Amino acid sequence: METLRSKKGFICDMDGVIYHGNRLLPGVKEFVEWLYRENKEFLFLTNNSSKTPKELQQKLLYMGLEVDERHFYTSALATAKFLSKQSPGCSAYVIGDHGLFNALHDAGIIINDVNPDYVIIGETPSYNFDCITRAMQHVMNGARLIGTNTDLTGPSDNGIMPACRALVAPVEVTTGVSAYYVGKPNPLMMRTGLKMLGVHSDEAAMIGDRMDTDIIAGIESGLDTVLVLSGVTSREEIKLYPYRPRIILNGVGDIAGV
Repeated sequence: METLRSKKGFICDMDGVIYHGNRLLPGVKEFVEWLYRENKEFLFLTNNSSKTPKELQQKLLYMGLEVDERHFYTSALATAKFLSKQSPGCSAYVIGDHGLFNALHDAGIIINDVNPDYVIIGETPSYNFDCITRAMQHVMNGARLIGTNTDLTGPSDNGIMPACRALVAPVEVTTGVSAYYVGKPNPLMMRTGLKMLGVHSDEAAMIGDRMDTDIIAGIESGLDTVLVLSGVTSREEIKLYPYRPRIILNGVGDIAGV
């Protein structure tokens, strides 16, 4: 544990690690206070593309936790950054929520429903047959297919709901084209996070509750890995994977010695 506490930077998943629904998880306040007190660099990183960093900040504030907006990074921001470097000034047909639209707009990507360069899909409750048809036709006409993340399902206040990959799947199946996914476990998002923190991978730890996104992303990016049991993965389920986290904790409060 002392080796973990000596790390300079921490990249933390959010849902299942920091909160569940609209409830802050035990030990989180103490963990964040410890991060600030010890002058650690930290980033709350989420695959969910629907919300902006400001909205995530406000959500935590509503739960009684104050964290500066610069400590949040989403797959929407990662997708916008990726496209702005790959194809500056490109256009896209977008299926997603305002967090994704805002990120793309700020990166200078043009929304285009006629002849887009890309079709980009993220989480949204506004998903229907017309969306699938338009996306399918654009991809068949040559648009490249991008998914903000590979999550098949995600948590909500009403239980599990379809996430990004479930929304991309009909377009992949009908066109025969595989999407490129930007978010975790793609190391691209992790490397950007490390650059934002200003630390080397050897000096940082990835903390998450999912083996198939958080832990594998940390392993493939060279970070120390910490699985917390406060989210979706149980201790028994860890045995199903060919890789393991270095440390397993009940929650992030254990890091601060709560």
